[in-house]
Amino acid sequence: MPTVGKKGGSGGVGMETGECPPRIIPGKGSTMATPLTKPLYTAEATAHGGREGRVRSGDGLLDLDLKPPVELGGPGGATNPEELFAAGYAACFQSALGVVARRSKVSVDGSTVAVKVTLGTIEGGGFGLAVAIEAHIPEVDETTASALIDGAQAVCPYSNATRGNIEVTLSAV
Repeated sequence: MPTVGKKGGSGGVGMETGECPPRIIPGKGSTMATPLTKPLYTAEATAHGGREGRVRSGDGLLDLDLKPPVELGGPGGATNPEELFAAGYAACFQSALGVVARRSKVSVDGSTVAVKVTLGTIEGGGFGLAVAIEAHIPEVDETTASALIDGAQAVCPYSNATRGNIEVTLSAV
């Protein structure tokens, strides 16, 4: 069951540099199903213009135009939040798969992780996401692949962030 935290934002990361403390909206707090015990890294990005604008990371290494895809009535021709989420989740899950494999003394060399993020409507008139993760792990049997994928799902930060919030399906391909 989610707990109500006492901090918002980065949990104090960067506070030593004189930044303002995270703002907590009265009555809202910060709800975290998996509170951090030790913050390790904080990424930052700023969007201008929403889905038809631009997104830039704090360090400037990511600087992209955003456009809605044709499937949503947009012009396409640029990335969108769902593609960025899919890319981040795929990379993170692949790393988690490697961690679990090393702990299990199994090789996942040559493995790939593909993530599909679907945007759709939810009850109440809002929008939600669903995720499908497909992991290809060559040279391991189906039982081992399934165990590795389940293990990666347990340690991946994206999986921990989405657990209980959106539908996530896992498959070995």
